Amino acid sequence: MGEFVTVTTDDQHVATIRLDRAPVNALNSQIWGELGEAARQVTADDDVAAVVLWGGPKVFAAGADIKEMQGMDFQDFFARAGALQDAFDALARIPKVTIAAVNGYALGGGCELAMTADFRYAADNAKLGQPEIKLGVIPGAGGTQRLTRLVGVQKAKEIVYGGGMYAAEECLQMGLVDKVFGPDEVYDRAVEAAREYARGPYALRMAKKAIDEGVEMGLDEALRLETTLFTACFATEDRRIGMDSFVEHGPGKAQFVRR
Repeated sequence: MGEFVTVTTDDQHVATIRLDRAPVNALNSQIWGELGEAARQVTADDDVAAVVLWGGPKVFAAGADIKEMQGMDFQDFFARAGALQDAFDALARIPKVTIAAVNGYALGGGCELAMTADFRYAADNAKLGQPEIKLGVIPGAGGTQRLTRLVGVQKAKEIVYGGGMYAAEECLQMGLVDKVFGPDEVYDRAVEAAREYARGPYALRMAKKAIDEGVEMGLDEALRLETTLFTACFATEDRRIGMDSFVEHGPGKAQFVRR
């Protein structure tokens, strides 16, 4: 669909959003726009039930395009910063299960990009981090916010203040990464998991909305949201299919239609 970002969908309703800007998938302003468009495309496509975000077998995304940023002054970047947040917000708000498959480096904007997904599967040689402080700036696309929600305040401060790189196994221990595989396995494992989620009911959308929006609310408001979305599940065909299948055949045998 774009010069550097493509979307492909397999026959099991899993879309792959692929970055391909040699040599290290540096995130320039063109990629921001193409990522936002890809997010909107898979959101609108009813044939897509789950999404894998991948940068290819060597590098997920080594960070922002610093050469492009180097020539910007305050006014230049102020005019463009909204587009960056809009693109990453569009990815985070895809109402379907998303998995980032991380090979190689996911640094700065690359780490922030991975954090827009519901899950992160990393190769055992992957390196993640937020090195922006070493450039005299701070993370600007979720690295102070999504990171904190994943690993906690103190660990986020260590990562952001120090600007270091962290190996996949350490990221697994701190909760930044969900699973670790060999470099040749990580994409296939992400697709495999996405296909399992793709077989799930429409209620997965409700669950994602409840968790992602509820975490930003007070408990009382979040519980009201949960009740509203739980009730909304009774308007879906999948709710009837799931309950009928449970009564007739036992748990885990329903064939959902995602409606």
